[in-house]
Amino acid sequence: MKLIEKVYKEKNIYKGKAISFRVDSVVLPNNKIAVREFIDHPGAVAVLPVDGDGNIIFVTQYRYPIKKITYEIPAGKLNYKKDNYLKRAKAELKEETGYIARKMTYLIDFWPTPAFSNEILKIYLATDLISGKSKPDDDEFLNVVKISDSKALEMVNKGIIKDSKTIISILYYFLNIKKCNSSIRQKRVRK
Repeated sequence: MKLIEKVYKEKNIYKGKAISFRVDSVVLPNNKIAVREFIDHPGAVAVLPVDGDGNIIFVTQYRYPIKKITYEIPAGKLNYKKDNYLKRAKAELKEETGYIARKMTYLIDFWPTPAFSNEILKIYLATDLISGKSKPDDDEFLNVVKISDSKALEMVNKGIIKDSKTIISILYYFLNIKKCNSSIRQKRVRK
């Protein structure tokens, strides 16, 4: 079965500082017309900062749409669609936490909500950290918190951490990075 929908008519409803909202008409595979409402997003980055002691650097902040304080890894949107992801990731890490990473490693990218947004979010691992002073945006109020990686995983399992990018980064870290480091340590011990 054919699945591709073709643009029939694009309509920008709202253009904001961070995102735009569109209501496009599309031609379905059966040639009928349908409406697709979605957020047009430039893209975003997130950074999983892990210090030399295995602590993850989080920010806590109040998120108005859910009316809750969240634990999140540092993140931010691109300034424009062709912005440099790595450059933005480094800037967000510094702005939100004050840390600078001597090493940044791309981990994974994903679509947070493909049913109603075209946002793609790329996650980087930041290591070999140098602490400094944070400089959040004027409308950002953040606390920087260090939590051991094992405690962070426990917080995911207990549902304390609910932010998708943070959950994905922690699980990816434990499945791919921590596991790899553990197997490397085991091989060194055996020799």
